[in-house]
Formats: sequence, structure tokens, C-alpha cells
Amino acid sequence: MTRAVNQDSSKWHALEVTVKRAAREAVEYALMEAGALGTETSEAGEATNAGAADDAQLRVTAYFAQLPERERVRAVLAEALRIYDLPSSAVGEMQFREVADRDWLNEWKKEWRPVELGRLVVAPPWSEIKDTRDRVVIRIEPGMAFGTGTHETTRLCLKAIMRFFKGGSFLDVGTGTGILAIATAKLFPDARVTACDTDAAAIEIARENARLNSVADRISFRVGSLSEVAIPIGNQAGNPPAESDESTMASADFVCANLTADAIGSMLPALISASCERLVLSGILDSQIDSIVDQLQQSGATGNLVMMQDGEWIALVV
Repeated sequence: MTRAVNQDSSKWHALEVTVKRAAREAVEYALMEAGALGTETSEAGEATNAGAADDAQLRVTAYFAQLPERERVRAVLAEALRIYDLPSSAVGEMQFREVADRDWLNEWKKEWRPVELGRLVVAPPWSEIKDTRDRVVIRIEPGMAFGTGTHETTRLCLKAIMRFFKGGSFLDVGTGTGILAIATAKLFPDARVTACDTDAAAIEIARENARLNSVADRISFRVGSLSEVAIPIGNQAGNPPAESDESTMASADFVCANLTADAIGSMLPALISASCERLVLSGILDSQIDSIVDQLQQSGATGNLVMMQDGEWIALVV
């Protein structure tokens, strides 16, 4: 879910999309999935129905290094609206324009602030943290909003890790920027941490973020889905295994899956099997929670179920 950022480009392609306020998050998510390097959102108009705040018009502007295919953008927007259970009318017109000689990325970086969660602080590399006493600081180079600690689903996962993880082995499924694996490695230096993602580019970015946080030698990064990833036997903290080491099927004491409700639903049996003690499922909207809970009940995995919520997003800890 992570995009590399090309900071050398002096020319950008901007796509402006008019949306209803209720669709803001879905559209921002879709545009990042379509390859945008970042988004900006501003007011575009008044609500058509007095008192209906969700009907107010916003303008979401996404910036691309290369001009995206219009049909590709329409497809990911339609899928995002489906995931968020929103009507197609929530998205209005789309307009492309060229943005020349503007370092919008640096302007965007100025607005990105550290996220504090208890003693954990997630910050961009350029941000100054004045007081680091009794704090664990994680530096993440942002390629997109997901995986930088600013999104509710990421915050829920971090809170679950700090609350429920007691050490041992940890598996991050769909690692993205690597933030969850990195946080675990920094909070629990003796933990055996593995992170996987089907996107090879995301894994490279996660590795770079791990190096930025001086924990690259404590995390085993793997390209592939949960069913394709094998965890090396004897993966000890501080001594990452070689690719040729003897391996076993992916499993861990604590498994964290920050995905989408659809992905979680399709992978749920494998995720339950991979978890030896605790399983965190995040990326679920409150309107989607019933179907996931039903699946858990059918699997007999609701004995110690804990529900955590941040806005309209829910994480389940099994």
C-alpha cells in the first residue's frame, strides 16, 4: 500500500475530484491506490441541504509524477466507494491539470506532524522532537497517508500492540511502510519480528524505514502473501536469518493484519491459523464489522474478542 516518492520531479500532474464530505476518506484512499504521491483537500462549496454536513462539497487534489489513466482512476474510485458503502453520486467531476515548477511535496511535508500514542511518537525524518525522554521515536518517510501513523487503522494497530503484545514472535501481514514491525522491534528489542507484503516495492520501502530506525537487523522482511511466506526457524532478534535457512509455515504469537474488510474476510481462516496467541484485525469500517464478527464466530474464535474503535474504523483483537 506504499508508494515511493520521486522528489526530483519539477513537473507534476494534478487530478482534482469534487466529492461529498462523507466520501473524502474513500477518495483519498483510492487516489493513493491509483499511484498518487500525495493529496490535498479543500472546501469546494456549500451543502445542498441545509444542516447536512456530509453533503458539503470538497475538492480532493491528487498529485502524480506521471499522468494516470483516467479509466484506472475511475475503477479504483468505484472500488473504494464500494468498500466504504457509498453511492457513486458521492463523487463528482474529475479534472486533470499540469503543475509546473512547484515543489508541492516540500509544502506538504511541512504540514505533516508527529503522531503521539502514549510514549510512542511517529514522526517524519525532518521533524524535530525536542523531548525524547521516556519516548520511543519512530521515523517514517511518508509515501502515502496509510502507514505513517496518521490513519486511524494504523493508530489502532499501534495501540493494540502496546496493550496486548507481551513479547515473543510477531508477524505483520501487509506491512506497507513497515511501521508496525518497526514499532514492535523498537518497543520490544527481544521480539522476533517478521513482516510480509505482496508488493515488492513496499517491502523495499519498509526495509529502508527499518534502516532509518536502526532495526533492520531485527526484522525479517518477506515478499508474498501469508500463504506464500515462510518464517525461518531460529529467527532471533539481532541476528536475521539467511534466505537459505530452514523455514516453517508463517505463524507467530502475535499477528497483526491492517488490511481491508474484504481482504480480512478472504484471509481469515489463514490468519487465525497463523496466530498462536493474539490476532489483530484492522481496516474494518463500523458498517462492515458484523460480517467479520460472524466469520469469527463461525470459526469459534471470539472467546477473548476485544473491539477497539477510532472514528468510523474498528480493530478486532482476538
